[in-house]
Amino acid sequence: MSGWSLLESGQTFLGGYGVARSLDDGFLAGRTSTGLLWLCVAAGATLLGGLAVRQVFRGLADLVEPFRDGLMRRAVDQALRAALADPARADPTAAVSRLTHQTEIARDSFAGLVLTARSFVFTTAGALIGLASLDPALLIVVLPPLLTGLILFLATFPPMAGAQRAYLDADEALSALSGQVAAGLRDVAACGARTRIAAEVGTLIALEERLSRRLARWAAVRSFALGVAGRLPLVALLAATPLLLKGGLTAGALLGALTYLVQALLPALHALMTAAGTAGTRLLVVLERFTDQGDCPAKEIPTGRPPSEPPALQPPGPESPAYPSGQIPAEDPRPAQSARSGRSGRTPAAELRGVTFAYGTGARPVLRELDLTLEDGEHLVVVGPSGIGKSTLTSLLAGILTPDAGSVRVAGAAAGPDGPAHPQLRRALLPQRAYVFSGTVAENLAYFRPDASRADLERAAQLLCLEDLVRRLGGLHGRVDPRLLSLGERQQLAVGRAYVSPAPLLLLDEATCHLDPETEARTERVLAARPGTLVLVAHRISSALRADRVLVLDGDRALCAPHATLLTESELYRDLVGRWYHDSESAAHERDRHAHRSAARMEESDATA
Repeated sequence: MSGWSLLESGQTFLGGYGVARSLDDGFLAGRTSTGLLWLCVAAGATLLGGLAVRQVFRGLADLVEPFRDGLMRRAVDQALRAALADPARADPTAAVSRLTHQTEIARDSFAGLVLTARSFVFTTAGALIGLASLDPALLIVVLPPLLTGLILFLATFPPMAGAQRAYLDADEALSALSGQVAAGLRDVAACGARTRIAAEVGTLIALEERLSRRLARWAAVRSFALGVAGRLPLVALLAATPLLLKGGLTAGALLGALTYLVQALLPALHALMTAAGTAGTRLLVVLERFTDQGDCPAKEIPTGRPPSEPPALQPPGPESPAYPSGQIPAEDPRPAQSARSGRSGRTPAAELRGVTFAYGTGARPVLRELDLTLEDGEHLVVVGPSGIGKSTLTSLLAGILTPDAGSVRVAGAAAGPDGPAHPQLRRALLPQRAYVFSGTVAENLAYFRPDASRADLERAAQLLCLEDLVRRLGGLHGRVDPRLLSLGERQQLAVGRAYVSPAPLLLLDEATCHLDPETEARTERVLAARPGTLVLVAHRISSALRADRVLVLDGDRALCAPHATLLTESELYRDLVGRWYHDSESAAHERDRHAHRSAARMEESDATA
């Protein structure tokens, strides 16, 4: 390929030299035929250069294709090493992306850089030889600004590459954090984490802004270098023209020098700088993916401050007064509802007065003039048909939604934006889709209570039967990858976070629907026995049986009473209970049939053996 590239140098040399000779030896000397002959030589050199470029492209395949094959082999090796080292964390999509999209980006970028750099080197060589052949004094004028611009351009590579890498890392981190926030937006709003999340996202945005400004400054320096290398030689030549003409430089030589600069050097230099700034950056980023040893773990988000440490885990302290023995009581240790009548003078845990809410102007209200008072320590279960307003009620209590009429108060203060700061200290909402973020187990459990001790986290794990899950994840300091957790495991971690939180009001919107009935029952008993008030949107009759009161939402009306009372006073509740029992019995019957079929197959296998 280098041999054919020499022809391109010849094209550049003959292009300027032919123009100079056509003027000096032809047209200015009165020999038109000679001038035309030299112009034909310059035109023939262009055709020769086209042939050379064609052969260069053929030779380029011999250089680029082995490069791509090597990247593909490396991608396969990385994927196999990652799968053998940790099958659970192996990401097949990353390997497919490297084998297809990223290898093509690398091949195209590499080919573009090779072509551009080759063209610049041989074009520059041809132009400099031509300038020297016309008059060595031309090199004295042209070379200093050209070399100055090139040196300045090369000097921008290290700092600009570092700024580009940092910008890409910040951009990837911002995208990752935005995705996490979008997935858990309801939790963020419900738990009052707006300020904290806004600060984290704002820090990344500010970091990316600073890096983009730094990139812009270095881009300006690079543009200045392009101007120095590409324009200053032309300016210097024009400025030195009178002096050069006095020194014996001919008009043809001057025109040939201008041809070299305008038709060869400047376009080649511009193409080189453009390719280095685009294809070079892409190639650098892609090659970093291939030089990693296996699939890398997720990068820490660069927030402009030291990485956050796990919550301080102190040595085990005294046992919690709620469970002095560390065991879950078999029954709810709190007094029955009738025994709490003496607390009527205390501030209710939550209170709704004449609450009406509709999704949009003119829409049918989901809740109409709802009155409800939740006492401190009460366990309330909300039931009703799908779409009747159960989730809307929890969102109103959490302050996510604002009622169209009436008021919602939590611990005596407004539940919405007009309430006190740090609402996560007053209530916590767990939706059906549990939010778990990338971090340690301790960071997930102690997110709403960063000062929680190790004993607090271990006690929550023990009471909620999270010990096996925590052990599998590597302990409290083990890393959590939400993609590798089942829906039930996510709900378990989210419930543990709610238990550890200081919020006296817990709102569970079918937050245990992916747990098995036994684990769900234990979880509800633990949360109900926790100091504070529990509101739970139920999907099983067993949840209603464990509650102090059950709120039945039935369109425009609502009825709140104990389970036994509702069985006699609410037709809808009786229908829901009957449907729950029917579904439970059908599921149990199906499990029995499956067990009988499995036993029969095992007996047949034993008999055959």
